[in-house]
Amino acid sequence: MAIRLHINIDHVATIRNARGTRYPDPVFAAQLCEQAGADGITAHLREDRRHIRDEDMDRLRASVTTLLNMEMATTDEMLAIAERVKPDVVTLVPERREERTTEGGLDVLGHRVVVEKAVARLRAVGIKVSLFIAADEATVRLSHAIGAHQIELHTGDYCHDPSARELARLRTAAELSHSLGLEVAAGHGLTRQNVLEVAAIPTIAEFNIGHAVIGDAVMVGISQAVRDMQAAVNRGVLRRG
Repeated sequence: MAIRLHINIDHVATIRNARGTRYPDPVFAAQLCEQAGADGITAHLREDRRHIRDEDMDRLRASVTTLLNMEMATTDEMLAIAERVKPDVVTLVPERREERTTEGGLDVLGHRVVVEKAVARLRAVGIKVSLFIAADEATVRLSHAIGAHQIELHTGDYCHDPSARELARLRTAAELSHSLGLEVAAGHGLTRQNVLEVAAIPTIAEFNIGHAVIGDAVMVGISQAVRDMQAAVNRGVLRRG
């Protein structure tokens, strides 16, 4: 089974915003990613608008021809934007202003009421809902219970400690999610080097990868960076037993 590869273009916007220019344009980057074979585009609209901005989401919605995945917090402001923009998928993520990047999975257990209301609100307007979570059994089961269509496993711990133990945690959570009827995605910290073992997990259907691809793009161009990441993912799929 092939794994869908969605490219997160946030850090194209980070470079643009660093100088206050109109370039590089994350929407043009998204178009190049699609032309290079990406199965979808991911963009995180943060409360502080540190990279992607509201107008970027509007332009992405108008131009993305594959699939648009909007990452966002469970706030009324973001829910209203999602209802207006209507991305194909919303991935609900934790968010803290002081973090450099998303540092962990969504605390579904601790914030069940808020998350469940957000899921219901998005489902009501026909948006597929994914929850970005840790590889934890209780969180997987609750994600299913409150109506998520998909979970995205936070792979940051594995990327910091690529041990058999961390890989087993991801595999167990992915298998449980799949058995419950949830689609299984994964992302955070994945590179061409460490993605292979994760891609070998048979029940993972999707990756959301951004920082490594944009980092590679500085050296080889974004189209080649997307193709190189897809090739790495495909090598991992071949390891499935």
